Amino acid sequence: MEVRVTTEDVGARTVVHVGGEIDVASADRLRERVAHLLAAGRTDLLVDLTGVTFMDSTGLGLLVGTLKRVRLAGGRLDLVVDSERLLKVFRITGLTEVFTIHETLDAALAG
Repeated sequence: MEVRVTTEDVGARTVVHVGGEIDVASADRLRERVAHLLAAGRTDLLVDLTGVTFMDSTGLGLLVGTLKRVRLAGGRLDLVVDSERLLKVFRITGLTEVFTIHETLDAALAG
């Protein structure tokens, strides 16, 4: 299964909706979309992972790299994760201490 990536601007924030599988075979599509957003000056990103069914270490590395680039640009990157299975991966790797993670898109946009 491929990764699906769409974006929408909600005020100053750009929501990146991701669906499918983020792995070594599909991560480039997400990486390219995020690079395009950053090049366009969109540095307040909210990555919605509620449609993600699988993510390997490539996906985690991509998110960490994106977070570093966003912070260097003076922006912020938050995540929306509603899957306990996916959230467990963030807990095990200690990334819940690195990322701001919201349970719903509405909660993320409100915060």
